Amino acid sequence: MNVRLARAEDVAGMQQANLVNLPENYHIRLWIYHIITWPQLSFVAEDSKGRIIGYVLAKIDEESEDTSDIHGHINSISVMRSYRRLGLAKKLMQLSQEAMTSIHKAKYVSLHVRATNKAAIGLYKDTLGFQIADTEKGYYADGEDAYVMRLNLKNES
Repeated sequence: MNVRLARAEDVAGMQQANLVNLPENYHIRLWIYHIITWPQLSFVAEDSKGRIIGYVLAKIDEESEDTSDIHGHINSISVMRSYRRLGLAKKLMQLSQEAMTSIHKAKYVSLHVRATNKAAIGLYKDTLGFQIADTEKGYYADGEDAYVMRLNLKNES
């Protein structure tokens, strides 16, 4: 397996992994926008035949004009079922977080996760050190609540 920066030509494979594994799907324009706008933050894992078997899609949050509050956000992460428990999700997340701090000087990273997704919550909390910061009621299209999770990043400045 190979883990590398995502490129525009990876979008179809990333989107396919999203469609297979997750109930939230994004329009192709969002995928391309992320890859073009923050080219250093999204990564893919590919098998020996070059097929995308996992990805992380990330961005720098642009809501605040305050440069002391620069932070990253994970829009989506997915690993194909037969490649889970190999550390790929952890590796993808760590690479994205490292780029957020080294390139953008992000102070923290956030993400949303379904309140019922125990496996993902375990990965984020137990493996990666995220904490639940808030709950957004009815966040998902089907009305399910989301936990807003946050991880403070270590800046080397």
